[in-house]
Amino acid sequence: MKPYSEHLQRITSAIENASFGEYPDELYAPIRYMMSLGGKRLRPVLTLMACELFGADSEKAVPAALAVEVFHNFTLVHDDIMDNAPLRRGKETVYKKWSMPVAILAGDLMMIKATDFLCETDTPRLKELISLFNTTAREVCEGQQIDMNFETQSKVSHNEYIHMITLKTAVLLGAALKLGALVAGASKEDAERIYAFGKNTGIAFQIQDDILDSFGDGSLTGKKVGGDIASNKKTLLLIELMESVHKDDKKDLEVLLSLPDSPEKINGVLNLYHKYQIRDFAEQKKQAYFNSALTNLAEIQADEAPKQTLKAMAINLMERLS
Repeated sequence: MKPYSEHLQRITSAIENASFGEYPDELYAPIRYMMSLGGKRLRPVLTLMACELFGADSEKAVPAALAVEVFHNFTLVHDDIMDNAPLRRGKETVYKKWSMPVAILAGDLMMIKATDFLCETDTPRLKELISLFNTTAREVCEGQQIDMNFETQSKVSHNEYIHMITLKTAVLLGAALKLGALVAGASKEDAERIYAFGKNTGIAFQIQDDILDSFGDGSLTGKKVGGDIASNKKTLLLIELMESVHKDDKKDLEVLLSLPDSPEKINGVLNLYHKYQIRDFAEQKKQAYFNSALTNLAEIQADEAPKQTLKAMAINLMERLS
């Protein structure tokens, strides 16, 4: 299996050479701009790697990989509007650089272009690809809405949270891998196994992201430590704290959550995280999902060497900035 860097180069080249449209420029310039911002491009690389895992030339999966990356960037364009985010990858977000109506329209067109790229895939299983792609797109939208619903819910359960991050984040990782498997002609059983590997890795990845937000090194993560705490975001950590906290500490927590963003608020909640061993709880949950992912990978009927390459990449993903 080719290394990550080589697949990344192939995806970057495909994006640079892709035709997104020309006229009117006010519509297509934002798309070209968004697609030029770079990033790890993890999802399309996974599509190519999955195709190779099952013995096919990864070139066959490039259109499907492009579809995944364009779709992912479409969600980011609209997420930035919903989050009122001024920056994306250190650059102005599309709606800030142009306008909100332009960003909405450009995002809509990116979804259409993603489907166009998918339909360019040379495979007798195109119907399966389209069905998977559309199901995943619907689930990502559902996950985003559920996440927004959490903002006004007084209580969120562990299961509700896991369901939300599964839809919002994890299913796209699973789908990226499964698309590559389908293009390569993998069996239905192995296609489902690699989907489960991606989904469980995605859940573990999001829990890791929650942990890093509160306990990571801001100089390494590039994020403000305690950002989720400042915004009262119902992460797995806060949900567990709210369920575990004793009566007297519960009153203190309620006061802290009522405060605006401040060092007092962030440090106060972090102290409660330490007291109730919330990080240990989250680490155990993360590891449980990651162990499930590795079991899914081990069960795939494919050569061991490329499976080990995928495993190493997944481990590296889990260990990032930890």
